[in-house]
Amino acid sequence: MGLTKSEIFTEEQNQLSTLLKAMAHPARIAILQRILISKTCVCGDLVEELGLAQATISQHLKELKNAGIIQGTIEGVSVCYCINPKTWELLQSQIGTFLNSYKGVASCC
Repeated sequence: MGLTKSEIFTEEQNQLSTLLKAMAHPARIAILQRILISKTCVCGDLVEELGLAQATISQHLKELKNAGIIQGTIEGVSVCYCINPKTWELLQSQIGTFLNSYKGVASCC
């Protein structure tokens, strides 16, 4: 199987792919849902709530942060994470546009 040639795709296609790839794990979806519910989140709380190891939670948070989906601030020994509003708006717009592009067909296959 060959490598994906990202340069043949649009910037929007590459960007959406990167964001969705970062979200494509059930633990990351659970983390995002928890952050959305609480508006902010301390990593230790996630360990207790999700039942995953601290190292596992940290790795998932790192992936979400590297993609720009979440942002974090250090408060003493804790890191507080929240949704990055710019990236979230971009996701909403791009996913909405992508999903809404399907108009349905009277007959298919």
